[in-house]
Amino acid sequence: MDEIIKRENALFGHISKLIDEAHKHVKTTVNTTMVYTYYGVGKYIVEDEQQGYERAAYGKKVLKALSEKLCLKYGEGWSYSNLRQIRQFYLSYANLTDGVCQIQFDLSWSHYLILMRIENHDERKFYEIEAKQQNWSVRELNRQVGSCLYERLALSRNKDEVMRLAKEGQTVEKPSDIIKNPITLEFLGLKPDTVYSESKLENAIISKMQQFLLELGKGFLFEARQKRFTFEEQHFFVDLVFYNRLLQCYVLIDLKIDKLTHQDLGQMQMYVNYYDRYVKLDFEKPTIGILLCKEKNDALVELTLPKDANIYASAYQLYLPNKALLQAKVKEWIEEFEENEEIKKLEEDK
Repeated sequence: MDEIIKRENALFGHISKLIDEAHKHVKTTVNTTMVYTYYGVGKYIVEDEQQGYERAAYGKKVLKALSEKLCLKYGEGWSYSNLRQIRQFYLSYANLTDGVCQIQFDLSWSHYLILMRIENHDERKFYEIEAKQQNWSVRELNRQVGSCLYERLALSRNKDEVMRLAKEGQTVEKPSDIIKNPITLEFLGLKPDTVYSESKLENAIISKMQQFLLELGKGFLFEARQKRFTFEEQHFFVDLVFYNRLLQCYVLIDLKIDKLTHQDLGQMQMYVNYYDRYVKLDFEKPTIGILLCKEKNDALVELTLPKDANIYASAYQLYLPNKALLQAKVKEWIEEFEENEEIKKLEEDK
C-alpha cells in the first residue's frame, strides 16, 4: 500500500512540475508577445505622428481619440498614458533596429517600463543582460537601477573592462570582478547618522540575507556567520563566510564601522592564509578577503599587503548613491578610454 501511495505521489509530482513549467512558459510567451505588440503599436503611432502633425497637438488630440477607441474595443489597458509610454518605448529602441524590429525582447513590459527611462544605451543594455541572466523581478531590477549598479561596477574596474559591461553584463572571471565601490546597503534600514555597532550591522545583514546576496552579485552562497577556527589554542572568528561558485573559492568578509587600520588588514590576511592552508580543497581557487568598511583606504591596503594579496577594502553606504555624480565619473572614464584608444591607433598608423 505504501508503495502505491509513493508511486502516486511521484506521478503527481512529475505531472505538477510539467504543468507548472507549461504555465510559466505560457505566461512568458504572453508577456513577450505583448512587448512586441507594444513596439509595433509605438511604431505606427510615431510614423503617423511624423506625417506632419504638431507633436503637442498630436499627443492631446489623436492619441486621446485613439485611446478611447482602443479601450472601447480591448479594455482599459490602452489608456492615453499607456499609449504615451508605448510611443516612448518605440523611440527608445527604434534607433537600434534601423526601423525593423530586430531586437530580441525577453523581459516583461513592466521591466521595459524601467529600462526605457535609462537614457544611456550602454547602461540600459547592461541592465537588460543582467535582468535576463539573473532572472531579476521587476522589484529587483528597479532596486539595482536605483542603487547605480552599472556605475558602481564600472568605477570598480579598469577602463578596458568598462566597455565590456554593455556587451556581456557582469563577467566574473577573477577576484576583482566581484568588487563594487561602494556596496549599497540601504535595504538594511540603518540610518547613516545614528550610532550602531559591528554586531548590529552584522545582525541587520543576516536578517536581510537575500537582499545582501543580491547586492554582492553573481555566484555567492552564504555559509556561516562568526565562523570560528582555532589555531595554536587561540579562537578566531570570521564575521561572514561566503562561497562563490563561479570563482570556486571562499570569500571572507569582515565588517568595520571605524577607520580601516593596518591591524585589520593583517588580521584578514591571517584569516585568508588559514583558509587557503587548512580549509580549501586542491581544486578550489585562493580565498578572497573583503574588508567592508565605512571608508576604504586603497593606499593603506597597497602599503600594508603584498601585491599578490587576495584582499580588498570595499566601502559601504547606508543610502542610495548620487546617480548623477557616478554617471559623470563613468563618462569621464569612458572619454579617457576612447581618447587613449585614439592615441594608440595613431601611433600604430605611424
